[in-house]
Amino acid sequence: MAEAKAILRYVRMSPRKTRPVVDLIRGCAVTDALALLKFTPRAAAQVVQKVLLSAVANGQQAGKEIGDADTLRVSRACVDNGPTLKRFQPRAQGRAFSIHKRTSHITIVVAPIDAKAKKKAKG
Repeated sequence: MAEAKAILRYVRMSPRKTRPVVDLIRGCAVTDALALLKFTPRAAAQVVQKVLLSAVANGQQAGKEIGDADTLRVSRACVDNGPTLKRFQPRAQGRAFSIHKRTSHITIVVAPIDAKAKKKAKG
């Protein structure tokens, strides 16, 4: 089955804050997912929207031609941990507190909507 994938690595956003946004769009049609992301008031929504649009564009490349955004759905979407940047902040009496700046790897896969799934959604 034809599908298109886009991966954005080393996003300076915590996976814990990014996962709820990706959970919103998993399994949705691409047009519905874009509408959801447009009105989601989280910073991660803009980043996820860019990855989704990239996956759709990858599907429309000359070699794949799996369809336009109206005929696609988000088949898989996940957020994985990237490397953590470790920094130290000076505190009183010569102490140091560690700061962990977490990063994410966002993966989105789009695939054509099955004809059977279309009938189930309508009826």
